[in-house]
Formats: sequence, structure tokens, C-alpha cells
Amino acid sequence: MGVGWSGVADGWAALWGGFAEPAWRALAAAARVGPGTPALDVGCGTGEFLAFLGGLGVPAAGVDPEPEMVALARSRAPGADVRVGDAEHLPWPDATFALVTAVNALQFAGDADDALAELVRVTVPGGCVGVANWAERAHSDLRAIDAALAAAAGDELPPDGDLRRPGGLEELLRDGGLDVTGAGLVDVPWSAPDDDGLLRGVLLGEDPEEAAAAAPAVLAAARPFRTADGGYLFANRFRYAVARKRP
Repeated sequence: MGVGWSGVADGWAALWGGFAEPAWRALAAAARVGPGTPALDVGCGTGEFLAFLGGLGVPAAGVDPEPEMVALARSRAPGADVRVGDAEHLPWPDATFALVTAVNALQFAGDADDALAELVRVTVPGGCVGVANWAERAHSDLRAIDAALAAAAGDELPPDGDLRRPGGLEELLRDGGLDVTGAGLVDVPWSAPDDDGLLRGVLLGEDPEEAAAAAPAVLAAARPFRTADGGYLFANRFRYAVARKRP
């Protein structure tokens, strides 16, 4: 998470908090997570993944740089050890966790390689590191809204980052000295119940005047994804990869 996310923590939890659950399930399956597996989620946000891990019997910990995110994570996963901190300076000793994850988080680090080195440092030898994030825009219906907002501002969409492209996560993990054991694409649909929910979700954190000005472009771009009940459904995909730390 970046600076400013504390101010939208409640909105994030309500509108996006459980969105990545299919990616959580893919990571947990690929890493063969089971009861008693100590795990750390880096960039844990409002704690939904921590609660999911707790439901699997996993003693979980989380870290996020935003205090309000951490406060919500602690309430959502009361059994988890959740701390304020960033990916490049994890507040735990070497070789503490059997699984360390980062879901939609490494792209916010100042340097992804440095952040990965920290994830590896706190992983036990033989343990796993799992990462997941948005796939390239070609796999996201929400790109229609991104493009409309960019056009309204007179901009062009930036190219997809390396971690979103095919093989990008695996390359990052291999460069970090890890052995990749699994990777893939997973469907992560996002829905909004009505126009208001759509606008609050995609314009989260925007200045009210700027949000009002952008609303017509958002609604026009979202029209093809409207459902019969007046809501919206967007098909999207995440990429994920899991790798093992060498003994």
C-alpha cells in the first residue's frame, strides 16, 4: 500500500477487501498450506487474507505501512500478529515463517527486488514465497474504465509493468534465488451492486469534485458490463507464482 491508503481503509475493506480471494486460494493450494504452517502476509491491507488463513488453522502474521489498514486487520483477524511496517524492512527475525505472501503489494515497494529479498530473509529454508497481482490489462474488463479515465484526463494508459506480464513473477522469484514450484492465472471477478457502488469503488480516494467530474466517463465505459439487476460484473485475472527457498 502507498501513502494515503489509511484515509480510505474503510472504503477499501467494503468495496475491495475480499476481491482477491481466488488468488489467496491458488497461493494456499500451490504452497500446500495446512494447519500449523506459520505464514506472513506482506502488504496485508485490511486483513481479509489473514482471516482466510486463520480459517485454515494457519498461525498468521501481517504487515502493512498504513496504520488504519493495520487497525482494521487486527479487528478482522484478532488472532494474527499484525504490525506496521513496509516490505523492505520486515520487523521479524530471519527464518521465521514457512510461507510468506504478497498479494497485490510488491508493485508498491520502492524496489521489488529489495522487497523480495526481505520476504526471502524471513522465510525458513525449504519454506515458500508466494506472490500474486493483477495480470496484464488484456485480462481485465476494468481496463475499459482505466482507459476512459485516462482519455478524459488527456492521457494514455501506461504500459503493463513487468510483474503483470507473462513470466514476470517467475523471473522475479528466480532472480531472488528461489525455485519456482507453481504459477498460473486465476479469475478474480469484481462486482458492484449499482451505479453508486461502481463509482465509489473505481474512484476510491478521489477528491469529491474530481470524482463527480469523472463519473459520466466511468458510467459510459461500464455500460457493457451492466447486469440485469442493475449492478455490474467485471471479469479480471491475477497472475500468481509460488517458489521454494533452498535449504
